[in-house]
Amino acid sequence: MTDSKTHLTNPAIWIRLAFMLVFALLLTGSDNENLRNLGQGLGKWIYQAFMFLTFNSEEKPFPFDEWPTIDPSEGYSVKSADDIEEGEFVDAQEPDDVPSFSASEDIEQASENLDNRDS
Repeated sequence: MTDSKTHLTNPAIWIRLAFMLVFALLLTGSDNENLRNLGQGLGKWIYQAFMFLTFNSEEKPFPFDEWPTIDPSEGYSVKSADDIEEGEFVDAQEPDDVPSFSASEDIEQASENLDNRDS
């Protein structure tokens, strides 16, 4: 009994619960422009740092230079499962130039190439 009481009076537990609620609100599917901008800036900074560390660039990353500029993006939207109708899904069309990895098609293609080369 005293073990559960100490957990309830521990401020670290309440702080963790507050963070869990904040993260749950962030992951609801709605767009958050600030997080999108942070992710884009952080990705560009990682790229700049990696390029500098691998001697591919002489431009030093932040904090020795400005934080990377952020390109505005549209974000995304998510439909709930209730809003999606059955006929709304679209089949993707397969392009003709995608290589096949099945043996039967490879053999047929190889024999066609040999026939074309012989003629």
